[in-house]
Amino acid sequence: MTLLRGDLAPSPRTLVDILTETAQECPDAAAIDNGRVVLTYSELHDQVTELAETLAEAGIGRGDRVGVRIKSGTTDLYVAILGIISAGAAYVPVDADDPDERARTVFGEADVAGVLGDDLALELLAAQGRSPRGLEEPTVDDDAWIIFTSGSTGKPKGVAVTHRNAAAFVDAESRMFLQGDPIGPDDRVMAGLSVAFDASCEEMWLAWRYGACLVPAPRSLVKSGMDLGPWLVANDITVVSTVPTLLALWPSEALAKVRLLILGGEACPPELGTRYATATREIWNTYGPTEATVVACGAQLTGEGPVRIGLPLDGWDLEVVDTDANPVAEGETGELIIGGVGLARYLDPEKDAEKYAPMPTLGWERAYRSGDHVVKDSAGLLFAGRADDQIKLGGRRIELGEIDAALTALPGVAGGASAIRATSTGNKILVGYLTTQPDFDLSTAMEQLRAELPATMVPRLAEVDTLPTRTSGKIDRDALPWPVPTLRPAGQQAEELDGTVKLVADLWLEVMGVVVASPKDDFFEAGGGSLTAAQLVSRLRETHPEVTVADIYDYPTVGALAAQLDSMSAPANLRERTVPPTPLKAQLGQHVGLLGTRALAGLRWVAWLLLGTKLTASVVDRDLPTAPWWLIIVTGLVMLTPPGRILLATGLIRLTMSGIGPGNYPRGGKVHMRLWLAEKIADESGATQLSSAPWMRTYARLLGAKIGKDADMHTIPPVTGLLHVGANASIEPEVDLSGHWLDGDRLHIGEVHIMRGARVGTRSTLTPGAIVGRGSEVAPGSGVFGRIPDDEFWSGAPATEVAKIKTREIERPPHRPVFTFAYGALAWLIAALPVIATAAAVYVGALVLGDRSAWAMAVPMVVAGGVVGMLVLTLLIWLLARILQAGLTEGEHPVHSGQALRAWGTLRLMDEARGWLFPLYSSALTPAWLRSLGATIGKDVEASTVLMIPKLVTVGEASFLADDTLVGPYELHDGRLVVGRTKVGKRAFLGNSGMAAPGRKVPKRGLVAVLSAAPAKAMKAKSGTSWLGSPPVKLRRESSKTDDSRTFRPARKLRVARALVELCRVVPVLLGFGLCVAVAALLLEIQRRWGVWAIFVLVGPVLMVGGAIASGLATASKWLLVGRIKRGEHPLWSSFVWRNELADTFVEMLAAPWLARSASGTQVLNLWLRSMGAKIGRGVWCETYWLPEADLIDLRDGATVGRGCVVQTHLFHDRVLSMDTVTLKDGATLGPHSVILPAASLGRSATVGPVSLVMRGESVPDKTRWLGNPIGPWVED
Repeated sequence: MTLLRGDLAPSPRTLVDILTETAQECPDAAAIDNGRVVLTYSELHDQVTELAETLAEAGIGRGDRVGVRIKSGTTDLYVAILGIISAGAAYVPVDADDPDERARTVFGEADVAGVLGDDLALELLAAQGRSPRGLEEPTVDDDAWIIFTSGSTGKPKGVAVTHRNAAAFVDAESRMFLQGDPIGPDDRVMAGLSVAFDASCEEMWLAWRYGACLVPAPRSLVKSGMDLGPWLVANDITVVSTVPTLLALWPSEALAKVRLLILGGEACPPELGTRYATATREIWNTYGPTEATVVACGAQLTGEGPVRIGLPLDGWDLEVVDTDANPVAEGETGELIIGGVGLARYLDPEKDAEKYAPMPTLGWERAYRSGDHVVKDSAGLLFAGRADDQIKLGGRRIELGEIDAALTALPGVAGGASAIRATSTGNKILVGYLTTQPDFDLSTAMEQLRAELPATMVPRLAEVDTLPTRTSGKIDRDALPWPVPTLRPAGQQAEELDGTVKLVADLWLEVMGVVVASPKDDFFEAGGGSLTAAQLVSRLRETHPEVTVADIYDYPTVGALAAQLDSMSAPANLRERTVPPTPLKAQLGQHVGLLGTRALAGLRWVAWLLLGTKLTASVVDRDLPTAPWWLIIVTGLVMLTPPGRILLATGLIRLTMSGIGPGNYPRGGKVHMRLWLAEKIADESGATQLSSAPWMRTYARLLGAKIGKDADMHTIPPVTGLLHVGANASIEPEVDLSGHWLDGDRLHIGEVHIMRGARVGTRSTLTPGAIVGRGSEVAPGSGVFGRIPDDEFWSGAPATEVAKIKTREIERPPHRPVFTFAYGALAWLIAALPVIATAAAVYVGALVLGDRSAWAMAVPMVVAGGVVGMLVLTLLIWLLARILQAGLTEGEHPVHSGQALRAWGTLRLMDEARGWLFPLYSSALTPAWLRSLGATIGKDVEASTVLMIPKLVTVGEASFLADDTLVGPYELHDGRLVVGRTKVGKRAFLGNSGMAAPGRKVPKRGLVAVLSAAPAKAMKAKSGTSWLGSPPVKLRRESSKTDDSRTFRPARKLRVARALVELCRVVPVLLGFGLCVAVAALLLEIQRRWGVWAIFVLVGPVLMVGGAIASGLATASKWLLVGRIKRGEHPLWSSFVWRNELADTFVEMLAAPWLARSASGTQVLNLWLRSMGAKIGRGVWCETYWLPEADLIDLRDGATVGRGCVVQTHLFHDRVLSMDTVTLKDGATLGPHSVILPAASLGRSATVGPVSLVMRGESVPDKTRWLGNPIGPWVED
């Protein structure tokens, strides 16, 4: 193969031509995805054109240069680059993190006309004499960019690259990579380099020439190295250009989706080709200086033979010459000379004339002397090292002379020299060697270096007596000592190290080449960075598996880190066990039990059907089968009245649970299956429905629980009967008293005791064996493990003591029988609302049907009846809510009083409405609906399935209330019900299952995280603060900047588009109503053919068939509306978000009521979840159907997801839907009411206990136990 390919250069064109062509061919393909904003090529082209026009109006165009200094990763950065070249000017980039002094030098040397900064703000530096000009595209001879590299005199040197150079490079690379399956719109290219490096140009145009998507990697991850691997997987990266040092940190699986891997910037170790080359992935080792337009040659790596830098790109000429500039023979070493279409130029004419001088021996009029030694080989050149003092570090080319000049200029320094040194792990370290004078000050020296040099060019300082020189008088860098102690402040003496301190010190030497002299030595002051921190952690985990990269930042000194490591020794949360899947025998038993429990639910259908046909048979012109009144009355009393349902349920439950007491039982064993069946009986019988709420104390006693006098119990008692509630105790809504949970392979069952006068806050969980002492209080959202002493206030998950409670004698308002009746009547009235609406729907449907054929009129009948029924139900809920709130006032009220009854009724009504009117929630109509109910709701509020007493809630404009949030509920204590005004400030965010208690406030622009509580008044929360946990703890959070046009300020067309999509939510409502009609018709036909007793026998199977149809419709809608969901981000005002919510409506209106809720914990639920796209392994025990974005969920063999859990694959912070995977490995357990956030995983046989929060991106090691909000190691007594 020849080294001369100049005559094969691609046809001349500009980068603007390339972008325009791509935008025309792929207008709707994603061009940039920075994790917050996605720009299509059409959108990008529009923004670029707009900026180019703005620059032209400012008098900037062809022949001008414009500086760029914009925060990395933003879309503005790339719009700025493209906008400048589209205006005909050249862009001059400076990294936003580089010192101001360097920016002034670069922009001054380039003589820029202006500088584009953050938010595309233009600062004109040479405004005089400039006037608006017409927009004129560049020619091939105009400069596209000017990038500054390190200069040997201490001054950076600018290299100008024309459009001819740049476009030829882009087109030439297209002839190298992936010729069988070229890069295309389905590819995603990582942008991990600063735009101040020329290699960033390769990243950008690898995407933009082919219609692929450029995905900027967060700068913090790029610097850390180790953490970038998971990011590659999470962002579906398929094309990567990086340096070998960084690649070596990533596990092979991190590149699973990468099909093109380009290496450059450093010498490539041979093992990388062997490690990463696969049949489906091309790996290229490339070489090229900035002066020859990024890349001059490349070679594909196969893992075989030596690592080459290869042969030239089409349009480039290469030659290898000796010291006399004559070509060397095959196999000999010489200096690499570059010619051809890629040759750029220096801004400095003298430097340009020197470095690009003609080479007569080759017959080249212009040639670049690279200064690199290579071996001439016709199969591909081999790199042999630098010929001078110019080196590459981390992909950035550095002139050691520039570093030398900075060192020598330091106060108190007699002489300075720099050199690159390698540690035993292969890390390259930039070291500055100094000979100092008595007045030298280390802190002053470091401050000056950091001000003058980019961070990557600030060396680690070491002191030497003399600087060794060669005979020529130049510094002999090879003779400089290594390793060498880092320079430290005067007077600081070396100390003897031992134990863990010595272990850390040895690893410092191995990883960073640092000789530690004191436990006070600081990792970062010694030259450590995120990359070396990751390497250090990798080695420390061999002996201390719990250490994290964060520990290096939290404990940066050797001594502090050693102490932290010592505290981690012998982790106590490790449990050796392997959790098996649920046994097949138990699964089969559940299928039989499911038939029985669905038949039990079907008896309510039968009762309503028999009553309805009996009442209407005489007034409709239809041959309706009827049943005798005695059978209707008996069935109605048992199945339609609270006493009947409770007696039936408790009888069946006591029979099922007979003989079961506290203890630990095997997963899938008889006790486990009997407990599951008992809970299904309670659910399917209707014993725990709203109409039975005032009967809960009676229900609990019939189950075997001991309930004291005047106890206020506003939650469901456990089927175990192992509950003891003392007199005058107060238990708020949604408290989990079940007293059992499945921990992997063991089922824990225990008693729960709530002593006299104690209070348990809403959404708390009392685990087996929990005891709440006399007069004690448990804050909302807490988890109680063990005993709480008398007269103490506990909060948190796990709950801990917060304060002592002074013993108080408070006159407790008595319970009055008349209000017991009133609560029962109101509960019955609320429960009757859907019955009334259904009656109206059936009536309208019958009118539409008339005497016509039911088959012919099925669709009109269902549509008319369904719409009327929904409207009637909405009107009834609205009317009752307004009536109940009419006289409601904030304050403390006796539980048995009109005010308390109003508050209780309103909250229960709103709770039921979230299910009955689900299509109204999580929609653009939700704020208007809440406003109509009496809430004060600001403009542009987004609200999901929020629960509140509307009259007492104020929500500021542009706030966001996520799924299942609880805002301003009531509280109970001492026989009183407390309500108060609750406020959510402007632009605040209340996360999933977040709570704001009565009288609390979410601050303006504040954030309350998932499963967390709003701060109390005493905390004096300030605007913009964020809170995590219960009790809430202030946390640091940086709000991401997003495109307001897709988050807070959508255009009218987007509002219209969303309304049209959300209007489709009526479809699942109508399908649900139609399915009810079909089931009822089928049951009537069964009765007509085989008699009334046949429907008692067959109603269970009929409901299961209905469940299969409903869940199938939900599955079909998911695939039709959103297809297979992938990791990524979508702003609120985007089609995907609306379609995804529509798919959720199908789930909530069809799959959930017909199948998912009744099948929890069974393989039937698992089968449906698989149909939705989830990966569900063998014998998984899953008690929740709420697995949003099922495609992103992986529950492996034997995993356990407890009741009330949310496997949360998305977050909606800053109004951007951010989605990622969640994995529970074999045998992992997520305890009841816990939440696991996106990008998190639980290891094999690991356990996260009840009421816990697994943070985003968190990984729980195998066979460990964790608990808390957020989780920490669970060390049990």
